Amino acid sequence: MQSNIDDFFISDNEVKLPEELDYARVGEYISSAEAFSRSTYQSVYIIDSFKRNFLYVSPNPMFLCGLSPEEMKELGYRFYLEYVPEDEQSLLFDLNRAGFEFQSNIPVDERKDWYIQYDFHILNAGHPILINHKLTPIALTSDGRIWLALCVVSASNHTTPGHIRIHRVGSPEYFEYNRVTRRWDKRSMPTLTDGEKEVIALSIQGYTMMEIGDRMCLSPETIKKYRKQIFEKLEVRNITEAIISATNNRLL
Repeated sequence: MQSNIDDFFISDNEVKLPEELDYARVGEYISSAEAFSRSTYQSVYIIDSFKRNFLYVSPNPMFLCGLSPEEMKELGYRFYLEYVPEDEQSLLFDLNRAGFEFQSNIPVDERKDWYIQYDFHILNAGHPILINHKLTPIALTSDGRIWLALCVVSASNHTTPGHIRIHRVGSPEYFEYNRVTRRWDKRSMPTLTDGEKEVIALSIQGYTMMEIGDRMCLSPETIKKYRKQIFEKLEVRNITEAIISATNNRLL
């Protein structure tokens, strides 16, 4: 069956109180998103679940697939149907349903404290690129339905799509969705030592292992040991993936 835009919208998040939607404040949200986009390489956009469109799309190229922000806004949700591989669109529909079901069990006054992240491919000139996508609510109706959501797109540190996780800000615990059992399993974020964090931070700044050792007054062998521990904790293969994982998961 061919997918369509309506597949993204389910009753669990149907906005039933349109009189509460203060569109006069939308400019404030857009200004904040613009300011954030200027300070990061990540792509940023705002979803309006009532009008079923994008209110804002940043010019950062990560998510644009060669389109302009204006063209992306014009596409809206059709972007997912045209630029996500067909075999992964079911992943988006599945996590959408599961995510809103999870949210329905969170007290309304706590729902802004939670965000969902997951990985999927987008097609840039036909070439698949695996991205990490985070979605957090920024405006709710009084009954807890998401009206506006901020989406942040960055490079994924994984090699396959999925990895659907829901986090609560400030908590080391998160929930990972199993598409086979259709259950959310509780997990805990890895903890990095101060030394491991410093190795990653210096790697972000472009220092080599020898230079990191000099700055930390440690031998190259000790820095190698730190890196090995980091790779094992974050389940990554190299320092580039470690940097992406640590920054995406706010471990620094």
